[in-house]
Amino acid sequence: MVGKQWKLMASALVLSLGLHSAAQAIDFGKEGDPIHLTVGFQPYFTPAWSGVIIKGKEFWKKYLPEGSTVEFQVGLQGAVIVGQMLADKQQIGYLGDMPALTITNKTRVADVRLVGVTGTSTQSCDILFVRNEAPEFKDAAAAAKWVDGKVMAAGHGSCADRFARVVFEQAKIKPKQYLNQSLEVISSNFRVGKLDAAIVWEPTASQLESKGIARRVASGANFGERDGAFIAMRHDLMEKRPDVTRAWMEAEMDAQLFMADPANADEVADLIKAETTGLDKPILWHALYGEWAANQGGSDEKLTLNYSFTPDMVEYAQKAYSFLHSIKRVNTPKLRDDAIDNSIAEAVLKSRNLTAPLGSVKALPTPSK
Repeated sequence: MVGKQWKLMASALVLSLGLHSAAQAIDFGKEGDPIHLTVGFQPYFTPAWSGVIIKGKEFWKKYLPEGSTVEFQVGLQGAVIVGQMLADKQQIGYLGDMPALTITNKTRVADVRLVGVTGTSTQSCDILFVRNEAPEFKDAAAAAKWVDGKVMAAGHGSCADRFARVVFEQAKIKPKQYLNQSLEVISSNFRVGKLDAAIVWEPTASQLESKGIARRVASGANFGERDGAFIAMRHDLMEKRPDVTRAWMEAEMDAQLFMADPANADEVADLIKAETTGLDKPILWHALYGEWAANQGGSDEKLTLNYSFTPDMVEYAQKAYSFLHSIKRVNTPKLRDDAIDNSIAEAVLKSRNLTAPLGSVKALPTPSK
């Protein structure tokens, strides 16, 4: 969730908090010592929910040195977490792909690397909605054609923006206006009839549909596009406390395996509900586990739990980074060579005799009341 607002917020946070000199750096102690970590997480972005599970189930307590503590800080947008990490106020962050890739480009401020993939999906961020008065469409292609010459919105620079531009290109359309709007503004503008279409992400997408604010008509599943979220870590933590970085990725594995088990769906929704406001439990459940009809962009797989940066994930990250360069959000066309550190995730996989991806969240029928 980036864009002009993202850039201003991140810059303001860095300037107000100040850049830390080496003398001001956090003392992480030596290997085996108790540590205090501050972690930014996003309960309002479904692909990043493994961070919420780690907090709610306290998986971190199984692996961090005894006596360690963790402070979890909610980021309503990825920009908030980016700013905190750059300012050395958070050491670990759960970020959507766009802000996660952007932060790796800020090496003059801080060295932040990507160490894991929380999950990817074709229907978590890449979801096309239209106003309720729009006609019924036979398929996603017809829905996209209808957007031509209409007023549309998305958060510019976000995964939603990337998907919107894919739709424009594949359907060969051009909206009358393509506005940069937050989820809250999109919802309000649908209510008052100021928007024809928008791209949004979960769980807001399930809320729009549940409350009858707008209609879901397509997703990335219809256009071969996916979105996702990554785990970012400050390199100074990784360098000074390899035991802690390994411990965190152990906890992350537990969280992803927990989410993949459909028997845990109800508890997952409860854990997310405890960290959010304004979202009912059925909406949260549906955002991750609920099935959608094929003519709404539904598919069997809701979320792939990738865990590690396998070659296809590295390719996906580079493609997304190239998009950021194309819209002038980063100043280099390619990710720096050390932006992704896959060694920790791969070591954990090997120790447990597992391979990536760990599994997936499958679409489930809505429970009867």
